[in-house]
Amino acid sequence: MATPESSPLVSLRGVGKSYRAVTALAAVDLDIAPGEVHCLAGENGAGKSTLIKVLTGAVARDGGAYRVQGREMRAHVTPAEARAAGIGVVYQELSLMPELTVASNLSMFGMPARAGWVDRRRQRAQAREMLARVGLAELDPRTRVSELTTATRQLVEIARVLGHDARLVVFDEPTTALSAQEADALLARIAALRDEGVSVLYVTHRLEEMFAVGDRVTVLRDGRVVETRPVSDYDEDSLVQSMVGRRIENLYPGERPDPGDVRLELRGLRPAGFPAPVDLTVRRGEVVGLAGLLGSGRTELLRAAFGADPVLGGEILVDGRRVNATSPRAAARAGLGLLPEDRKESGLLLGLSIEKNVAIASLPRTGTFGVLRRRRMREQVTAASAGLRIKLGDWSDPVSSLSGGNQQKTLVARWRATGAKVLLLDEPTKGVDVGSKADIYQVIAELAADGLAIVVVSSYLPELLGLCDRVEVVRQRRLVGSLPAAEATEEAVLRLASPVGPAAAPPAAGAPAAGRPGPAEPSAPSLENR
Repeated sequence: MATPESSPLVSLRGVGKSYRAVTALAAVDLDIAPGEVHCLAGENGAGKSTLIKVLTGAVARDGGAYRVQGREMRAHVTPAEARAAGIGVVYQELSLMPELTVASNLSMFGMPARAGWVDRRRQRAQAREMLARVGLAELDPRTRVSELTTATRQLVEIARVLGHDARLVVFDEPTTALSAQEADALLARIAALRDEGVSVLYVTHRLEEMFAVGDRVTVLRDGRVVETRPVSDYDEDSLVQSMVGRRIENLYPGERPDPGDVRLELRGLRPAGFPAPVDLTVRRGEVVGLAGLLGSGRTELLRAAFGADPVLGGEILVDGRRVNATSPRAAARAGLGLLPEDRKESGLLLGLSIEKNVAIASLPRTGTFGVLRRRRMREQVTAASAGLRIKLGDWSDPVSSLSGGNQQKTLVARWRATGAKVLLLDEPTKGVDVGSKADIYQVIAELAADGLAIVVVSSYLPELLGLCDRVEVVRQRRLVGSLPAAEATEEAVLRLASPVGPAAAPPAAGAPAAGRPGPAEPSAPSLENR
């Protein structure tokens, strides 16, 4: 790795960017050395995404200097100009065209031609060279991208970036959709890029990945650089404190009162595709985790309980009364709320304001938007968002202007505003920084203390073990075991969740344990298996 004192590959000086009244970047200075992995850390809304967009030409900076190998980049640099300067990016949401072949995707920005036609033989030959660089020499370039795993698609995306002579590759949350093993393989590939002299700007909320692969880290807070230091100068606690500006003593809330009477009951529920009925009870004040590998049926069970997916039989009861959850609207009227895994596709209304996204599920209590009951709606929205620290310019701003973590907090506030009796939370902290996680966990604990029954699906095992009173394990669309918090360990959950694990374990009592673990952000196996 080149030392930070050597001439930087990329240099920003005094770079600023504002959106109306919101300052996304304020006088940011950043140097990325040749052949280093430079991490970018900060809470949601700290300015990381905006900084990436400035570097890659997705947005124009308002002021300041941006240089690549000493050459000044104009303020309104385009993505094509950024690529030509050697800046490549691998986004969390991959940009490959799934119905095209690997070869066609790799040559997207420059098709080899002969006599006015695409030279397919040369295209495939170039593709093989590009794939070999990322360890995919055996992959047939004629394969459609839709046939590839998420991890392989990620490597194809990297191959495309490197194929255009990228000297800096920006990785934006690259391991969100990967299993633990796939993430380790990607980190090894990034380390190999560094050894080849390629610079990497690495953005992630997973602190363990920064410590595994990073050389230096720049911490952003509220659009400003807090500090840039070698990763080795930090431990997890000090890095978190630098990011959020406060010390987080315990990530997970402490003890809660014992649960009360049964609030939610799934009695012989048979979601479509499940081979057997499901029985599950959740008490007032209880937080129950659903653990399982991707495709195990954990998300489908939540969606069926909320009326979003078809049910072939069985009953759903809330406070002992049968719920006719034939649709999400009917389920919401009965006191259920669902925070979906994909907030943009299934949760948020991106064309509406932040305020209306919070209030939309509680309109019968606040009046329609056409009626001038704005004050009551604003009061309800403010109360529902208390403690969540949603970073915004104004409640009237579009929800699309928020960072991913603040969008997630908006959805939590929405269901808090409804006075729901049951909350079904699917990956509630996906793509959320550690400070925002602590805020969301605290609100979940407060809602449970108010008597709500809460079910949480998460691929991050420490989250389930630290937050839940018991963990129900789903395997191949069956509930196969119930572990109270005192008995729930990573090994026990993974043993039940694995297809080669033991047969269905007998249900255990749902009494909460006396305490919960409270690490800052431990490194642990993921339940994702893509």
